[in-house]
Amino acid sequence: MSATTFYDLIRKNRLKTYLFVFVISILLAIIGYVLIQIFNWGISGYILFGLFIIFYNLILYYNADKLALSLSGAKPAPIDKYYQLHNVVEEVAIAAGVPKPKVYIIEDPSPNAFATGRNPNNSAIAVTTGLLNMMNRNELQGVIAHEMAHIRNYDVLLMTIVAIIGGLIILFRDLFFRYLFFFGSGRRDERRRGEGNFIFLIIAIVLAIIAPILVFLIRAAISREREYLADASGAEIIRDPESLASALEKIAKTNLKLKTASEATAHLFITNPFLKDRLNIEELFATHPPIHKRIARLRELTI
Repeated sequence: MSATTFYDLIRKNRLKTYLFVFVISILLAIIGYVLIQIFNWGISGYILFGLFIIFYNLILYYNADKLALSLSGAKPAPIDKYYQLHNVVEEVAIAAGVPKPKVYIIEDPSPNAFATGRNPNNSAIAVTTGLLNMMNRNELQGVIAHEMAHIRNYDVLLMTIVAIIGGLIILFRDLFFRYLFFFGSGRRDERRRGEGNFIFLIIAIVLAIIAPILVFLIRAAISREREYLADASGAEIIRDPESLASALEKIAKTNLKLKTASEATAHLFITNPFLKDRLNIEELFATHPPIHKRIARLRELTI
């Protein structure tokens, strides 16, 4: 049996990711079509729908990183105070062949880190004070290499896109329920007269219920695959899988939750900030794979 290489992991995870994005994009298109039919917007509805998606995407595309950093309580890390952190980030960026990201610090004893941004030229890495206090230099390098891999592989952009699509679907769900509440009673007789409208109504109700669940499942699945890929890519960048494996072992032994984390940003961190990845099984709604599986994969890699 041949050893698993990080190239194998990259190819496998990218194919799965493209499939997930394709499925959720189709779901978004169906929801938009159903809403346009229910509101009887016609051709103008499709035009407005398209313009809305473009406008919504542009706003989040250029501001998602700032929002993630703000929500996590991250502040710029002064180079005079965090010289070693800046030095490690710079040397890993050189090894990865990308510009040095901006460096942020989160004042929290829980050991964790995340990367954000829309591309390697506009990116940032944030680490907690708890992580800095716990890791030796090699282990810190392993963690930074993992986050640098997210940046180099455009994972941060992918997760932004998934968040944008998910937000749109949930927005459409709320719009539909408001429509039923305010206008449903007045148009009930009209819907009864049209079998087509009744079918669209049933489809819309089903989508309004299951769409947010599907978004959460797909976001979690993509995040899990991205973590495996970033582990492998990070190990390749510094030619050392053991540094990250050792860092993950230390993190797994802690029981400190990240106070500034939220469900909206949990998938960005290197480990689940609510400790949900400490279980021995991979939960359906988990944003991260179990830490012990990640450690095992790292130690099976051939660089």
